[in-house]
Amino acid sequence: MKKFRQSIYEAEHLILREWLVEKRKELGLTQRQLAERLEVVHSLIGKVEKGERRLDFIECIAYCKALELSAEDMLILINKISDY
Repeated sequence: MKKFRQSIYEAEHLILREWLVEKRKELGLTQRQLAERLEVVHSLIGKVEKGERRLDFIECIAYCKALELSAEDMLILINKISDY
């Protein structure tokens, strides 16, 4: 039986974090600049990118919008990498 809540160190989470970092860098944004867009402390971005902090679904949507992505973009990626 597979665990419902995976570890933040599972491959899927790693790929998602790498994708978010890649998209931030493609926009030429620093972690601080992304934090300003999200109106959060910059340390949150570092924690998300290092895997120390997990985003819930609503936060993920806001994160995507701040990166000029749609939630659909993220869901397409998750569907590609997920084995569910």
